[in-house]
Amino acid sequence: MAADISPRPQARKPVLLSKIEALQDVVNTAVIIPKEDGVISVSQDRTVRVWLKRDSGQYWPSIYHTMPAPCSCMSFNPETRRLSVGMDNGIVSEFILSEDYNKMTPARSYQAHQGGVTVVLFVLEMEWVLSTGQDKSFTWHCSESGQQLGTYRTTAWVSGLQDVCLVVAFDKPPLRFDVETRHAFVGDHSGQVTILKLEQDSCSLVTTFKGHTGNVTALCWDPVQRVLFSGSSDHSIIMWDIGGRKGTAIELQGHKRLVEPGTAAGCRSHECTYGLFNLIMTKNTLFKRINVRDHQGAPSEKVQGLCYAPHTRQLISCGSDGGIVVWNMDVTRQETPEWLDSDSCQRCEQPFFWNFKQMWDSKKIGLRQHHCRKCGQAVCGKCSSKRSTIPLMGFEFEVRVCDSCHESITDEERAPTATFHDSKHAVVHMHYEPTRSWLLTSGADKVIKHNRL
Repeated sequence: MAADISPRPQARKPVLLSKIEALQDVVNTAVIIPKEDGVISVSQDRTVRVWLKRDSGQYWPSIYHTMPAPCSCMSFNPETRRLSVGMDNGIVSEFILSEDYNKMTPARSYQAHQGGVTVVLFVLEMEWVLSTGQDKSFTWHCSESGQQLGTYRTTAWVSGLQDVCLVVAFDKPPLRFDVETRHAFVGDHSGQVTILKLEQDSCSLVTTFKGHTGNVTALCWDPVQRVLFSGSSDHSIIMWDIGGRKGTAIELQGHKRLVEPGTAAGCRSHECTYGLFNLIMTKNTLFKRINVRDHQGAPSEKVQGLCYAPHTRQLISCGSDGGIVVWNMDVTRQETPEWLDSDSCQRCEQPFFWNFKQMWDSKKIGLRQHHCRKCGQAVCGKCSSKRSTIPLMGFEFEVRVCDSCHESITDEERAPTATFHDSKHAVVHMHYEPTRSWLLTSGADKVIKHNRL
């Protein structure tokens, strides 16, 4: 059945507005200051800098502060101007920035972890400071008293966390928190996403789900549709339908070459451990996977950041290859079929090379097995000689389809649903400011680029 197609938002190429280049080391996190022509950055060189745009059009540091250890992450709350900085020594330090952003006053420090802090988030509504670390723990502190309220140990190094309440999406690594339900979304290095229900001094496991074969590197939340996006070092992005309770998981292979049969991602298998599902889903619901794949590339092209633009329903992803992909999520996608098992081609009935009995009986040499990406049937190379794009099923570039399906694919089904752009530097972190459509990327080349979408 054909999918419904909504008009796509006009795709615009990112326009470079300015650069910040006076940096001695890699910037781990950089964010735009809302309602200001300013940027806050934390770097591996132990510095916290606030950059304000001058009359000359250039950014100059109005604050230059040196921390006791390399800065791994930060969180900035524009309402209170509270800046929380996580460091490699496990300490989270908080500062209050002045109204003119020319001064930062120390507020409090927390010994949050025994290893480096990977993500820190300040939740204004709860007055909580959430953090994850390399010591395989997720902790939360009271920002008023400084007291540690609770901790949760994971089976793997926690790589991130997701916070719904923040406009700023700190996507490397990911951690997010839903204020309404007090659900924390935590990603780790095993490729698993854990949902925790937080209380004032305790937490309970809601559920875990796993769709990635690499560590989770980015999380992004759409609070309206109640959809969670996760990015990974396995180059894939998965859209988890949390609120719909339909168990749908849409895969976006945005930053790697297409998967061949027999590989982990090609199996399309998800693991889901059921806990207290509450508002998440019913116990008998399994996540179904819909593939959404984009450009081909080298194995190093892992997903580094995810941001969602709710007003245009676009997902923005960036990779370590410098690629920026803008996805139109205002479409109804088709579910990809499960790959079928067969000992012979399901079109011409020729045996595959492991089917010795049929090979002997028919006196024919066995053939290699392939799969049609549209119908999922096991076919030989002769019966799947055609290639086609199927964007609504997740294939933005041409993939193998059987001859019969190739004839059935319409021009409408071949219409692209994503645009691809080159940031011209290996992206380490990305931040999107939706009100002005500003996109900020910091790269391995020690440069911060300020773009407009």
